[in-house]
Amino acid sequence: LSYFLWASMPDAELLKHAAAGDLHKPAVLLTQAHRMLKDPKVKGLATEFTGNWLVFRQFETNNSVDRMRFPTFNDDLREAMFQEPVHFMQDNIQNERSVLDLPYGNYTFVNPPLARHYGMPEVDGDNDTWVKVDNADKYGRGGVLPMAVFMTAYSPGLRTSPVKRGNWVVQKVLGIRVPPPPPVVPELPADEAKTDLPIREMLAEHHKNPFCAGCHLRFDSFGLAFEGYGPVGSARTKDLAGRPVDASTTYPGGVNGDGLVGLKSFIHDHRQDNFVGNLARKRRAEARNSARQLSDEALVDKMTTKLAADGYM
Repeated sequence: LSYFLWASMPDAELLKHAAAGDLHKPAVLLTQAHRMLKDPKVKGLATEFTGNWLVFRQFETNNSVDRMRFPTFNDDLREAMFQEPVHFMQDNIQNERSVLDLPYGNYTFVNPPLARHYGMPEVDGDNDTWVKVDNADKYGRGGVLPMAVFMTAYSPGLRTSPVKRGNWVVQKVLGIRVPPPPPVVPELPADEAKTDLPIREMLAEHHKNPFCAGCHLRFDSFGLAFEGYGPVGSARTKDLAGRPVDASTTYPGGVNGDGLVGLKSFIHDHRQDNFVGNLARKRRAEARNSARQLSDEALVDKMTTKLAADGYM
């Protein structure tokens, strides 16, 4: 229970109940779980579970950013990017917010370096000072989807990557499996500033290859919605070559959308069950320390049904 909810060893109270042998009683178990979720140690869950699920656990050592081209990206900003989803998830857990705030929330958490990076009002304090920012859509933020940690982690240095960003949304956020790429995949140019065409037009050429098109049509549209965020996740209206950015896209099923708003709307209307089911499967896998199994689906269905009945809280 302790490693599941705190990612750490049990405290004295939990050990006392374990010694008394009463943790198997539903009332005692529920009381302890609620107590533990209110404890600051739940940051361990927010870090380990969220970091592994959304694949940013190793970002604190990320060195793929060209700091000569992006001089504002320093160690303080990198650490702030890493901590943003941790603070968001910890707040979600401890304040019993809806899990749907992860994709749809119109707020986030920033410290001084991240506030500057996002163009938000200055935060008073040191780098350990974190504040909640409501109405974050004014800055192109809100929820986990546009967080700079993901925009940066899924960009290859000197350009954006709709492929990597879109694949992250589809496979990690929504839990939709996509076949692995073929052994030989044509590479797009490394530096956006030196390309003759925008990324989306180069991708359109890429889709003419029948070996690539089938899979790319399943996730590239999700990544194109993020073209309004540069290689280190800063909001932008022009790419590195000075061309106007186009974040419009057509999702599977012929649904049109534009930017972050369109992406959130598409997930809400067409992929919300995928998100909720994926979250339940990830928690189950962590609780049992085992990979996904077909026999787990009955439990996942029970979890998602109860979650919906409880207002997704």
